[in-house]
Amino acid sequence: MSTIHQPPAGARDLLPLEVAQKRWIADRLQAVFHRWGYQRIITSTLEWLETLTAGGAIQRSTVIKLEDSSEGALGLRPELTASIARAAVTRMAGETYPQRLYYNANVFRRAHSGHYGKQLEFYQSGVELLFAGGVLADTEILLLLVECLHNLGLREWNLVLGEAGLTRSLLSPFPDTVREKVRYCIANLDRVTLENLPLSPECLERALLLFDLRGKPEDVLQKVALLDLDETARETVNNLKSLVELLAQNSPVSLPLTLDLSLLETIDYYTGIVFEVVDATHTRILGKGGRYDRLLGLYHPQGQTSPGIGFALNLEDLHACLLSSPQLPQTTPSSDWLVIPPNPQNANAALAYAQKLRASQHLVRVEIDLGGRSREDIRKYARHCRISRLAWIQPDGTPEIETLKV
Repeated sequence: MSTIHQPPAGARDLLPLEVAQKRWIADRLQAVFHRWGYQRIITSTLEWLETLTAGGAIQRSTVIKLEDSSEGALGLRPELTASIARAAVTRMAGETYPQRLYYNANVFRRAHSGHYGKQLEFYQSGVELLFAGGVLADTEILLLLVECLHNLGLREWNLVLGEAGLTRSLLSPFPDTVREKVRYCIANLDRVTLENLPLSPECLERALLLFDLRGKPEDVLQKVALLDLDETARETVNNLKSLVELLAQNSPVSLPLTLDLSLLETIDYYTGIVFEVVDATHTRILGKGGRYDRLLGLYHPQGQTSPGIGFALNLEDLHACLLSSPQLPQTTPSSDWLVIPPNPQNANAALAYAQKLRASQHLVRVEIDLGGRSREDIRKYARHCRISRLAWIQPDGTPEIETLKV
């Protein structure tokens, strides 16, 4: 088959039913964002490569690069946070803080070598809470995330919570020569490689402790409290305790929370809490996010830094989890009326009558029959498309209304 008859490898088309279903998901999420006071932002799909890589926190290899020019390289956004951070400090200076922003957008990521045909374009809905730090802001974002999942009718999921700053602190005693290898093994749950790294007995014991620092929040925090922590790390542990308590007391559902201090994200701009939502089978990551208190300073003209936190939900994965849900639309919306001019002389009157119907205060979907079909074929088409009301336009311009059982 010629390549012009199909999209490029890694790209895909969305047919009307898929669009309707994903639109239903996005609308449900948007309703929650509005209730929490978040405003929509739309950023450019194209950005300078230096913007997209966030000072090296995002690997260049994941960005689909489009053009090199004398002014610099352009790329397609692999995520939204960096672009929103850039917009906030350059376009929204002087706005009332904090800024609560949300988005519905597509993102693009280059597949690793050897992954020909892997998906390159993704759809996300997410939020960013900018210029606000502290436990209460963290709590708001996580409770907002929980309400989003609850509003979609999802029941079987788990929230995995980590703390990037604390994890970095716990990794600091390892020698520079092996620290990144230890970090990689922990992030990828590779215990075998971790046990075979050239570590002293003391470092190996600490590495295995970090590897297993996941489970019920109270159990994990109890283990961490026994470690030799500096003042900053102790404050972080206390903040985690407060956060877990606030979530337990204010979540609209029984919160399936796992504290995982081995949780490390591939995007390296996070400075505080990090989190992932996974479905109950742990086969899909439905969304992720975290705190990034140094990212905005990369884009500020004077380098002034400000706190931020947010999350992104993956519409494809949410869609896959909801396919069996009775709430998800199973058909595309049908038209309410089919207006038929039986002969060309009635076309003007048919167009006028269709426009009159469309001008209703409420949404009315109206089609016009374009001719060339018998009356029975028109009725057959209407039943197939679930159109129950037909308006046959008479020679004098008046409609003859027919109601079908569909």
